[in-house]
Amino acid sequence: MEFTRLFEIPYYQQKNYPQEKAIGHRLPSGELRYWSTDEFITEANQISLGLLELGVKKGDKIALISYNNRPEWNILDIAIQQVGAINVPVYPTISPREYEYIFNDAAVKYCFVSLDGPGDLLEKVRNSNAKSLKAVYTFDKTKDAPYWEDLKRDGDLSELERIKDSILPEHVATFIYTSGTTGNPKGVVLTHDNVVSNVKAVNPLIPIVAGERTLSFLPVCHVFERMVLYTYMSIGANINFCGTKSLGGDAGELQQIKPHFFTTVPRLLEKVYEKIYAKGLALTGFKKKLFFWALDLTEDYEYDKTYGIGKTVKLAIADKLIFAKWREALGGNIKGIVTGAAPCPAKMARVFSAAGIPIREGYGLSETSPALTINNFEPGGALLGTVGPSVQGITIKIDPSGGDYKKDEGEILAKGPNIMKEYNNLPEKTAEVIDEKGWFHTGDIGKFVKNKAGKKFLKITGRKKALLKTSGGKYVAPEPIEKRFKEDFLIEQMMVVGEGKKFVSALIVPSPDALKDWCDQNGVTCEVSSIPGNPDLKQITPTTLEDAKVIAKYMEVVNEINPNFSHIEQIKKFKLLSQPWDVATDELTPTMKVKRRVILEKFESEINSLYEE
Repeated sequence: MEFTRLFEIPYYQQKNYPQEKAIGHRLPSGELRYWSTDEFITEANQISLGLLELGVKKGDKIALISYNNRPEWNILDIAIQQVGAINVPVYPTISPREYEYIFNDAAVKYCFVSLDGPGDLLEKVRNSNAKSLKAVYTFDKTKDAPYWEDLKRDGDLSELERIKDSILPEHVATFIYTSGTTGNPKGVVLTHDNVVSNVKAVNPLIPIVAGERTLSFLPVCHVFERMVLYTYMSIGANINFCGTKSLGGDAGELQQIKPHFFTTVPRLLEKVYEKIYAKGLALTGFKKKLFFWALDLTEDYEYDKTYGIGKTVKLAIADKLIFAKWREALGGNIKGIVTGAAPCPAKMARVFSAAGIPIREGYGLSETSPALTINNFEPGGALLGTVGPSVQGITIKIDPSGGDYKKDEGEILAKGPNIMKEYNNLPEKTAEVIDEKGWFHTGDIGKFVKNKAGKKFLKITGRKKALLKTSGGKYVAPEPIEKRFKEDFLIEQMMVVGEGKKFVSALIVPSPDALKDWCDQNGVTCEVSSIPGNPDLKQITPTTLEDAKVIAKYMEVVNEINPNFSHIEQIKKFKLLSQPWDVATDELTPTMKVKRRVILEKFESEINSLYEE
């Protein structure tokens, strides 16, 4: 059996790799609840019959909103597709205005929401002024709305089979609404063939086999994680959702599930690394020296690099005494991690990979279903500092026209079966990104680089819309500068500024633990505390950031890194900020991308102070 439509993937698993623990999550009681492949398909069919009885027809839009990834979401996803309806996944953290816009733009008829998060999604959806909305169902039982399982029906599947047979690969499967960093979100219209082609291209690149465990915690409403989940199904891997449980710690899901593979965003890797680094700072004497000796050994790591006998022995010692503990903290079974959605600092990929935790970076967009390139796990298949070679069936080219680009750079264009059909109700916007020859214009700037064997890898060098233009008329791409600076232990977050200004400056959020350690060693008072309402985030006492020694230390870091860039790209001034940027405070999108416009507005006075004479 082959699959050409997304709802066929569970049936493909049933025939080729039937699993007893196909998909599961942890209940509030702490118990792990799994669905077998057969149970998953049975429940999807029951819901499909219920949707048909409800009057759902081909082309109807149904929204799914959940705070946490859960099997019910995936069951609904397949059930919706089987009746020819269109799944419209929505982030739970967006504003009421965005809910109203998305529901009306997509003409959503029914909605399913979870009640396991901090806000009242049920109330938010009901107050969304959605003109087409008929009813809201919940994934969690409540007296205030019908329960999703109320839709389950048993009976003859012949009508459902007839509808499934009439659904073609080129028919629309889902709308994916972009994060909306500026203006209203755009509804990316994806067909079955768009996403299925990507699943088939990515399948052989994931280094796991049927029955091995995966962990899913990135939002399933994002096309990156959703495509990966379909891929796991097609491999026959076991999918485990985190629910409300934390990832780290002895009781966390990494230790409980002991996954073989997962996908993530760079920010989570940075947080893991910060905790590891903080533990190293807390050591004393010989143990502390040993920790940082091992860390120093990772500085020259490259994929597939061979070392002399001396370095090989040192790495073996570091592995046994230090790196093995890092792997154990991630469950002890990791065969690979793929990071996407935002640029991954090379230092993160280098340190973890050197420690036996293979990190590979990929690249794509919602409009491309999403994967365009992926560094893979085969020898010669990855190159640090790049996002990998193009995946099978996709052609990528660099367009140097229409911009002030450096040599060999230009806008990244892509063509393939994964390119979206259109933006919903936005023909002019669609025409702006898909030209008459079918090339999708990503808006990202990049170039091709080659490894020693001559294989081509894509390197992202900036974002077309993120380019700054100084008052002298020079263009500056902020992302490569930010990426390089964030490799320093003392810098947690950074944003380059300078649009219309004489020179380039930066807002810098220091790494709390690393700065605290430096202050302790240099006689500077530094207090680090958790932010009320968000204990995972730490803030630094503002007076610490005004200390002359601290400012001088960060100037030292700036002066050390600046020579990596041209004179016009170098940071001339900076402002240290005491609190990190986060999704909850609206400086980051749900996929952890920096909202430049929001930060520019929030910190307008701080930025202006950098340019006062």
